[in-house]
Amino acid sequence: MAKKAKPSVDKIVKKVNKEIEKTSQQIEGLINDALKQFDSLQNQIQDPFKKLLKEVDDLREREMKRFNEEFERRMKEFQELQNSVLERLGVAQKDLPKTKPAAKPAAKPAAKASKPAEKKAPAKKPVAKKPAAKKAPAKKPAAPKKLDKSNLTLVKGIGPATAKKMKEAGITSIDQIANPSAADQEKLKAFSNVKGSAEFSAEAKKLL
Repeated sequence: MAKKAKPSVDKIVKKVNKEIEKTSQQIEGLINDALKQFDSLQNQIQDPFKKLLKEVDDLREREMKRFNEEFERRMKEFQELQNSVLERLGVAQKDLPKTKPAAKPAAKPAAKASKPAEKKAPAKKPVAKKPAAKKAPAKKPAAPKKLDKSNLTLVKGIGPATAKKMKEAGITSIDQIANPSAADQEKLKAFSNVKGSAEFSAEAKKLL
């Protein structure tokens, strides 16, 4: 049985190899066909492009040649015209008679303008001086107002309410605050809580 199986395996291998070769040949053929088509397409594209470039070059050469010819022709015409104008001008200058330059008229001396007589300004009349105004007598300083010693609110720091309470306590004069007696000092101690009470005596002395 083993001997009969061996030839069948060889046949299968050969058959597979043939199929592989056939397939590879087909693939190569397809690749070659694709390359040929690509070359053909490239040639189809390049040929019109090359033709167009050639036509452009030919046209440029023709136009440049025509331009150069036209330029040379115009330059010749210009030179001929220039020469003819110069020749005519030369002949015209020879035919013209020589004329002497006209003499310049003598300049007349300018007449001196007579200066008008200057008018003298009229003499100014002397202005009479006005008498100096009399100075008003200096005002005498007003007499200082008398100090109302009973008005305790004149002392800095004492308001109307505090002044009323002080009078009720027996402090009725600024003198009692400026120079308090022993009894007045006892009365003023009741107002020690008032703001600035320590300065009441000094402020009262300033008023006297």
